[in-house]
Amino acid sequence: MKLKSTILSVILILFVTHSYADNYPRNYAIDIIHYAFNLSFSDQTDEMKGIASITLQCKQKDVKQIRLDLINQADKWKGKGMNVQSVLLNNKVLKFTHKNDELLIQLEAAFAINESITIVVTYSGIPAGGMKIQPTKFGDRSFMCENWPNNARHWLPTVDHPYDKATSEFIVTAPAHYKVVSNGLLLEESLIDKETKRTHWKQSIPVSCWLFVLGIADFAVQYVDEFNGKSIQTWVYPRDRDKGFLDFKSPTKQVLQFYTDYVGPYAYEKLANIETQSVGGGMETSSAIFYDEKLVTGEQSVRLRNVVIHEIAHQWFGNAITETTWDDAWLSEGFATFFTLLFIENAYGYEEFNTGIKVARKTVYDLAKKDSLFTIVANRSAEAGPVTSGITYQKGAWTLHMLREKIGHDNFRKGIQAYYKKYFNANTTTNEFISEMEKVSGMDLKDFFNQYLLRADNLQLKGNWNYDVSNNKIVLKLQQTQSSGMPFNFPIELAIYKSGVAAPEIVKLNMSTLSAEFNLPCNSKPEVLVVDPRAVLLHQFEWK
Repeated sequence: MKLKSTILSVILILFVTHSYADNYPRNYAIDIIHYAFNLSFSDQTDEMKGIASITLQCKQKDVKQIRLDLINQADKWKGKGMNVQSVLLNNKVLKFTHKNDELLIQLEAAFAINESITIVVTYSGIPAGGMKIQPTKFGDRSFMCENWPNNARHWLPTVDHPYDKATSEFIVTAPAHYKVVSNGLLLEESLIDKETKRTHWKQSIPVSCWLFVLGIADFAVQYVDEFNGKSIQTWVYPRDRDKGFLDFKSPTKQVLQFYTDYVGPYAYEKLANIETQSVGGGMETSSAIFYDEKLVTGEQSVRLRNVVIHEIAHQWFGNAITETTWDDAWLSEGFATFFTLLFIENAYGYEEFNTGIKVARKTVYDLAKKDSLFTIVANRSAEAGPVTSGITYQKGAWTLHMLREKIGHDNFRKGIQAYYKKYFNANTTTNEFISEMEKVSGMDLKDFFNQYLLRADNLQLKGNWNYDVSNNKIVLKLQQTQSSGMPFNFPIELAIYKSGVAAPEIVKLNMSTLSAEFNLPCNSKPEVLVVDPRAVLLHQFEWK
C-alpha cells in the first residue's frame, strides 16, 4: 500500500511540473496571421483549384523554411490529394518540396523579427478528405468540409494544429445555382456570368484552422434574429426549408445570451446554423456551425436542441479559448458538455440538469470498461490517433461539475470569467486553467485535478451500516474498491432518512483512505441512507 501511495504522489508531482505536448512539429519561428483562400469548384469535376495567400510574421531571425500541412497526391490516398503548381513571394518564385503531406517552402532572403510576408501557393487536386464532395440526403450535389481534428490539410495549405490561430477569408467561385456559406461576414456575392458566381466571406477573429468552414449547396436561408447586433441565421436544404427553419428557431438566441452573461462576450461576427452532409452530430466551426442532415426533422427534437446548445458552447470553449495541444482537448469537449448542462439547468430546470449529469456519470463507467487506460490529459497527437473519446466529454464535464461544488458556484463563475477574459481569442493549457481557479478560490486544486484528469481508474465504493442503539449512532463503513488499489481523496454526502420526517438530514464526510469507519450521532434508527443524494461525486456505489 505504501508503494502504491508513493507511485500516486510521483504522478501528481509530474502533472504539476511536466509540460504535456503532442508531437506535432510546431514552428514558433513563424506565426500565421491571415489566410486568404481563393477557391474554384465545378459540377463537371471533383477537382478543386486554389490560390492560398498566407500572411505570416517571422518571430526569429534568419527563418529559412516555412512548413505547411498539405496532403499530396499519393497511392495511399488512391490517387487523390493536392498538387502544388507554384509558390510565390512578392511575385518571385520560391523553391519548395511537396511530399509526405508536407509543403516545405525555402526562403531565399532573411526577414526582420515581426516582419510580415505573404506567400502565395497555387495548387489543385481532388480532396482525399476534409472537403466532402458528395450528395445530400436528397441526392443533390454539394461541397461540405469537415476539418476536425486535422483534416484541413486535405484541401487547404495550413498550419493544421490548434496552437496557431489566424484570421481568414474564403473567396469562392462556383456554379451560380449554389449558395456559399463560410466563417465571418459576407463581403460579396456576384454573378461573374450566367453560370458562375463569386462569393467572398471574411472572418476577422483568429481561430485554429480546424474551425474554418465552407459549405456549397442549394440552401434556403433565413435571417432569424439578431444578438447584440450580430445576425442569427439558418441555412438548410430547400426541401428541408419548413422543417429546418422550425428546428433551428430556438434556442440559439437564449443560449448566446446565457453564455455571454455567464462567461463573457461572444467573439464572432454572426451565428449561422447550417445543415450538412459532412458531419455526424454537430461541428462547432466558428460563427457557422454544421449539423448532421439527419437531425433536421421538423420535430424540434431534444437531441437536436442539445446539439445546438453544445456547439454554441464551443464558440466560447474550443473556439475563442483553444487548447494549445490536443493533450488538453477536454478544455474544449469537457467544457462544452458541462456548459450544455448549465444552460439546461438555467433554461429547463434543475431536474433536467440532474438527469443529464447522472447519464454522463453512467457513460463514464460504461466507456471505462471498454477503455480502462484512457486518461483525460495525456500526450496525444491527431497524426498518431484519436485525440478524444466519450470519456473526454463526460468525465471532463464531471470534473467541472465537482469543481463547482468544491469551490462554490459563485467562485466557479468568477473563475470561468477570469479564465475567459485572460485567454480570449488565444490558446491555453490545463495548468493555466487550474491557476485561474486557484486564484479565485484561494485553494490548492492540483491534487483534485490530478486524480480526475491523470488517473484512468474511477472511484468504486462499497459500504455497509448498522445502528448502535445503546450509543444512538450510525456506524458506517466505506471501502474504495477501484482496481488500481490507490485511494481517491474526496468529500461525500450522506442523506439520512428518518421515520416520519420528510426531509433527510445531510451529513458531509471526507474520505482519503481505502477504508474508513464513520460514527454518526442519530437519536433513532434511520429508515434509509442514501449516498451522494445530489449526484455531485463521480463514483459507483454498492451496499454490501
